[in-house]
Amino acid sequence: MVKTSADAGKTWSAPQALPDKVLGPIKNKPVQLANGTILLPSSTEEQSGPWKVHLEKSTDLGKTWQIIPVDEASALDVIQPSVLVYPHNRLQLLCRSKQGNVVQAWSTDGGTSWGALSKTSLLNPNSGTDAVTLQDGSQLLVYNPDVPGKDWFNGRSKLRVARSVDGYTWQDVAVLEDGTREEYSYPAIIQARDGRVHITYTYDRKNIKHVVLAAAKKQP
Repeated sequence: MVKTSADAGKTWSAPQALPDKVLGPIKNKPVQLANGTILLPSSTEEQSGPWKVHLEKSTDLGKTWQIIPVDEASALDVIQPSVLVYPHNRLQLLCRSKQGNVVQAWSTDGGTSWGALSKTSLLNPNSGTDAVTLQDGSQLLVYNPDVPGKDWFNGRSKLRVARSVDGYTWQDVAVLEDGTREEYSYPAIIQARDGRVHITYTYDRKNIKHVVLAAAKKQP
């Protein structure tokens, strides 16, 4: 469902359903590119079949939508992608997977087509991640740095923030949680206009925790 606002969020329209077969963003936020294109990172999670990611694209502010597949022949099971933005019309997807690593795909044409899915160096215990492109052009990812366990909830006791400039090399820059048997999962991350980074996540299935990271000061 979609609601729209004509007064910067003070009031909202009645909800309207997206067109048939357009699912909307699955877990992670939409991204609007500099040219106005809206991309919804989406996925399907079959109980008896492969998990697949796709994009839903609109160039007319949501009036019409185009479904864009991502490496449909891949053997990797992936869902819940995030969209990151780079110079020269390059985009990156980062996805949750069953294969023990965060999985990526790249586009060189602003999301119209996508290359093959491939594993990154980042661990992933079949747990949701989220990422954001910062105002300085660098990337932040919130993820659980562990490998899959016997049960789906294993490996979610630690939660970190990693940073990258190029999308290939990642470095942990913050430890949000360093537990042993707890569950810290399903993060969401945004950057506010003042530069501060806001992160929310499930806190051991009991609460939602909100963490604010100050923007790094520029070096003289």
